[in-house]
Amino acid sequence: MAAIASFGFIGGAVTGSFLSVVAHRVPRGESIVGPHSRCAGCGAQIAAYDNIPIVSWLLLRGRCRSCGEPISARYPLIEIGTGLLFALVAVVFHGEAAELVLGLAFVATLAAITLTDLERRIIPNKVLIVSAVAGAVLAAALDSSSLPERAIAAAAAGGLLFAVALAYPRGMGLGDVKLAAVMGLYLGRAVAPAMLIAFLAGSLFGLALIASRGAEARKQAVPFGPFLALGGVIALFVGDQIVDWYLSTF
Repeated sequence: MAAIASFGFIGGAVTGSFLSVVAHRVPRGESIVGPHSRCAGCGAQIAAYDNIPIVSWLLLRGRCRSCGEPISARYPLIEIGTGLLFALVAVVFHGEAAELVLGLAFVATLAAITLTDLERRIIPNKVLIVSAVAGAVLAAALDSSSLPERAIAAAAAGGLLFAVALAYPRGMGLGDVKLAAVMGLYLGRAVAPAMLIAFLAGSLFGLALIASRGAEARKQAVPFGPFLALGGVIALFVGDQIVDWYLSTF
């Protein structure tokens, strides 16, 4: 099990490094293929040996080799966070090929949109389209019997948030609507607790802001994508159990 977790973490850290590039470049309309990464301070190209996830940042003590400009800690934190998510998916689903592959693709999607929504207040269509196509193809290839449930869940989750966006356009963007639909595609019926958790977490965060900042907090825009991502991660691991508990209890 330790070996599975280790491989998952390394794969996740590498993926997290790539997602940092995606989150930075895609909202700006830049290519994720080239050019090579450069220092924001001096413009020097970052060498391959200085671009090893987590390790390079630690060895360089968080500074550019060329000019000494600080390198944001967000990069190793993203790599560590994605690595931990991949490791958890690998450990939980290592005996289920379909759930493993879909789970890895799903958490990578959630990590990318969390970064873009927090940094730029946008959930890029390109990321969602690639994720939706990948999810549909993987589900069709690995678990075709689940496609009807996944399609219904995608329509229901997207439809729910679309209704919220129509009723409250200043508080809900179409990016959130499309993300909810993609979550339904990956989670199936487990998208229901994912949405509930997202709304609950968002509401609690809003109440905390109002308590700390007063009426001014009502004017502050808060991205909803990270709350959807939180709900999605939790539902990936325990969403089906929550649904089963609810159905058996009520």
